Amino acid sequence: MKIALVTGAGSGIGRAVAQALLHDGFTLVLSGRRAEPLEELAAAARAAGQAALAVPSDVRDAASVAALFTRIENTYGRLDLLFNNAGVSAPALTIDELPLESWQHVIDTNLTGVFLCARAAFGLMRRQKPQGGRIINNGSVSAHTPRPLSAPYTASKHAVTGLTKSVALDGREFNIVCSQIDIGNALTELSAPMTRGVRQANGTIATEPTFDVKYVADAVRYIAGLPLSANVLNMTVMASRMPLVGRG
Repeated sequence: MKIALVTGAGSGIGRAVAQALLHDGFTLVLSGRRAEPLEELAAAARAAGQAALAVPSDVRDAASVAALFTRIENTYGRLDLLFNNAGVSAPALTIDELPLESWQHVIDTNLTGVFLCARAAFGLMRRQKPQGGRIINNGSVSAHTPRPLSAPYTASKHAVTGLTKSVALDGREFNIVCSQIDIGNALTELSAPMTRGVRQANGTIATEPTFDVKYVADAVRYIAGLPLSANVLNMTVMASRMPLVGRG
């Protein structure tokens, strides 16, 4: 039995990845701030003969994250996979107009939340026997190139790249591997505005291509299926025709 934790599992990419991992036979711990979608997903999984546990938690809160991992360790005794997915964005404003509270909310969720979950997962994976496990961080194409008016989100995702590399390096001694998946325009509720038009680097508003979130889940499944002797350090999964590659 392999145990996986997905944060932000109630909707979007997290939900799609959780469903895919359930299909592959993982026992899933589903985390997120809203209990209702987690319980609904867990109930559907159990009805299909799959194993899932809903544990509402807030990745911004160190005590909440500690309680989540205590629940995992007390229930299953180990963790084989963490998909560090929970994330938010900020209002599209120039940096001088951006309230400090908006900046802090993004950093607390997208960076500190990833750190807190990675730290707890690393500790459990280091203690457990057999030792080791896999951490997959949800980055973004914004870890490479920003969108206009996205300083907090872009800064957080650049920082996640550094954290991913550090965890991958420091985990070698303990058979803990770490990856990052940078996603561009997977179609979820949060990315639906792409289909109606979003601001471009030249100031115009244009629609952008999207792709089925299923293919993000497939990418996570591929990495999750590798032995711990192999890793995909960084992968970009994006809509082929989105305006990432080229000059804006």
